[in-house]
Amino acid sequence: QEINSLMEGKTAVDEENARLKNEFVLTFLFIGPYGTVLQDTEECAQKKEEQNRLVIKNLEEENKVLDICCADLLSDLEKLRKQGAQWKKEKSGNDTRIKNLETDLAETSEQIKSLRSICSNLSSQVDVKQEELSQKNCDVVRAK
Repeated sequence: QEINSLMEGKTAVDEENARLKNEFVLTFLFIGPYGTVLQDTEECAQKKEEQNRLVIKNLEEENKVLDICCADLLSDLEKLRKQGAQWKKEKSGNDTRIKNLETDLAETSEQIKSLRSICSNLSSQVDVKQEELSQKNCDVVRAK
């Protein structure tokens, strides 16, 4: 009876083992292709992650270079702004100087006109005096 009981227990254990083996085989068969796919997917994900790290590293390096270029360009822009402000000041000074010179030129032009008029009057007076002198010379010659 005890042997039968043990044999029944052994049979139950054997059946449980057989059932578990079948379940394991079925699970392995089911998971097998998916396990490979999962492994391939994980490898692909790792490769992509490594590629992304490289891309990020390259972009960070490129960003540093671009930051330096931007800093240089901003420095150049500031220099050009200062130069432009200086040129505006110079232009303003030159414009004022030009206006003053134009005013001086207009005044000088008026003075020249006035002096020409005076010169013309004096020339006329010289002509008249020359005529009078010539007349008096003739009178002196006749008087002698």
